[in-house]
Amino acid sequence: MKRLVSVLLLIFWCAAFAGSLFAEEVKTEVPAATPAPAVAAQPAPAVVPVPPKVDTGDTTWVLISSALVMLMTPGLALFYGGMVRRKNVLGTIMQSFIALGVITILWVLYGYSLSFGPDKGHIIGGLEWAGLKGVGLDPNPDYAATIPHQAFMIFQMMFAVITPALITGAFAERFKFKAYLLFLILWATVVYFPLAHWVWGVGGWIRELGALDFAGGLVVHISSGVSALAAAIIVGKRRKHGVEQMAPHNLTMTLLGAALLWFGWFGFNGGSAVASGSLATSAFVVTHIATAAAVLSWMFAEWIHRNKPTALGAASGAVAGLVAITPASGFVGPMPALVIGLVAGVLCYMAVNLKARLGYDDSLDAVGVHGVGGTWGAIATGLFASKLINSAGNDGLFYGNALLLLNQIISVGAAWIYSFAATLVILKVLDWTVGLRVSEEDEADGLDLSQHGESGYTL
Repeated sequence: MKRLVSVLLLIFWCAAFAGSLFAEEVKTEVPAATPAPAVAAQPAPAVVPVPPKVDTGDTTWVLISSALVMLMTPGLALFYGGMVRRKNVLGTIMQSFIALGVITILWVLYGYSLSFGPDKGHIIGGLEWAGLKGVGLDPNPDYAATIPHQAFMIFQMMFAVITPALITGAFAERFKFKAYLLFLILWATVVYFPLAHWVWGVGGWIRELGALDFAGGLVVHISSGVSALAAAIIVGKRRKHGVEQMAPHNLTMTLLGAALLWFGWFGFNGGSAVASGSLATSAFVVTHIATAAAVLSWMFAEWIHRNKPTALGAASGAVAGLVAITPASGFVGPMPALVIGLVAGVLCYMAVNLKARLGYDDSLDAVGVHGVGGTWGAIATGLFASKLINSAGNDGLFYGNALLLLNQIISVGAAWIYSFAATLVILKVLDWTVGLRVSEEDEADGLDLSQHGESGYTL
């Protein structure tokens, strides 16, 4: 572990060096302006506002990105499904798959309105858009001036779908399906919708603070990773955890799921530009670079620590890189993305190995990958963000603005505290009412039979 810490410190030192070096490279010298000859003042012409107009190219990109993000949830189902034991594969896949149905209905009824609707006290959106009232086919300039409002709505819906599904990795193989359905409804309503408004909604307090989250580091990954930690603590360890072998039953399925996640993430990050121009291209490029770097850094960290690189490690490294670059993807260039990915692979590997010492059973590493990876990505945004990449963003610490890093840390702290506390309350209420865990007998039989009456494999 000491060797891993040394490697991480070396990479972080390289991050600071690369950031300062890159800052020097992108500085441009602006020549002094030549004084203009004096002319008689002319009355300014009347400004006629140009009404928002739908751009077919931007709309096409956002709709394709929405489909890519939708595919990520089945991809997550395969990623998690391969990591559990054979008797729990369908139960695990079902937890991700059913989120597509439940969260979609909540989003239409009131979720979109609470997340992006007219601001109420910088905390939550109002219900003016409940049932998608007023969410039509004309653009909404507050969020995207060149695509239909419904295109923006359904793109954001797919983020809301996958986020609670990420939490299931913490309590896999032991959670009641009935309790899970209730958890989906309560968690989305109490945690996701308010947090989305804080960060992305017009008037949200984190947005007003000036913190940056391009595609969901706080809203998606920190919220799910921290909630996963609360769930692992409250639900408790799997039956005979640490006694019986609980190795993944199908790593080929997990690798396929990781590949689908990587593929879909181009829509996740690139689509967050809500236009098909240069910013989407930049986000697309840095997403791939950071992910590739994290695959290698996780693999080599594992190789140093355990003497062998594994396929599961490479897949986990890919997801760690995707998570870490998400909040920064619209604000950083290629070299900072490389550093973010390198740090993410080692840092998340160390976090995953720490769970045994801390004594909680995060079955599929949701805390170490999403909680820790999302936190690093949000902080890295405060280090590497540059207005030369995105003029609507801000410069980070390595570009002379320490305030952004402070704002990022404040937003991370708020997301951690709120997500953890709210999830604890939700789980406690569910435990007192319907119960969270299946019985010991049902857990021994597996979730496939006990919860769904079917088997994933007939051999």
